[in-house]
Amino acid sequence: MAELVKNTVEIPTLQTEEKTISPWKEAWQSFYKNRLALAGLIIVVFFIILAIIAPLAAPYSYDGQTLTDRLQPPSSKHWFGTDDFGRDIFSRVVYGARISLWVGFFSVLGSVIAGTLLGIIAGYYGRWVDTIISRVFDVMLAFPSILLAIAVVAILGPSLQNALIAIAVINIPNFGRLIRSRVLSVKQEEYIMAARAIGMKDSRILLHHILPNSISPVIVQATLAIASAIIEAAGLGFLGLGAQPPTPEWGKMLADSKQYLVQAPWTLFFPGIAIALTVLGFNLMGDGLRDVLDPKMKQ
Repeated sequence: MAELVKNTVEIPTLQTEEKTISPWKEAWQSFYKNRLALAGLIIVVFFIILAIIAPLAAPYSYDGQTLTDRLQPPSSKHWFGTDDFGRDIFSRVVYGARISLWVGFFSVLGSVIAGTLLGIIAGYYGRWVDTIISRVFDVMLAFPSILLAIAVVAILGPSLQNALIAIAVINIPNFGRLIRSRVLSVKQEEYIMAARAIGMKDSRILLHHILPNSISPVIVQATLAIASAIIEAAGLGFLGLGAQPPTPEWGKMLADSKQYLVQAPWTLFFPGIAIALTVLGFNLMGDGLRDVLDPKMKQ
């Protein structure tokens, strides 16, 4: 009889409560298991930290000229060598991280804000509003992105700020069309129809229901777009339409050193490696975020 009572008491203890995991924690666990995505995150964090501590990490001023040391190969004194003005390339690459990341982050931020706003309006209201906005996007996408960026900079004038504006403008259609397609799907959900039925304002529906449920693909696209923005900024700098001397922008450094490809290849090698590693880091991290945030990629 005692054993029966004991078994009766122990039966509830065999049932363990399932631990609930927050969506953010689950996403991080999935992201952490992706080694390539984690490697990309490490690369990105490294360059961000390098940009923040640039005055401490750089042994020389980025614009300090020593003509007697011009075109010196890498050594213990100048880790990455010197350029044709005797400036320390390592210091210029370190400070260049600030420029490239600044252009990448803020140009994409501008594209996300403008593209998301236009995409939500087009997808939610439809009809003639959608037609006008969509046709504007189609016209912008009809031109190669670099040519459109060159046209914008040609109108505004060559400078780093205008290059940032140009890169933001050419990426607006990508985010606008992405968020529009998502909104067209989300607005057909039952909870959106219920919100309309009870008389909820459109602004509240857009901000509290549609936007939170449509933002995941935008986050992924923004991560990948930063990599593209860095390349586009380097391209404009290489053409002389971006940062102006003596600003240590990686693309401008490549343009200034191209004539020394045979005589001093290190002047091109290290800025090029910096661009390649930064872009690789953002691409790997973006692919990992896509696998985590895209429901179609989850098994």
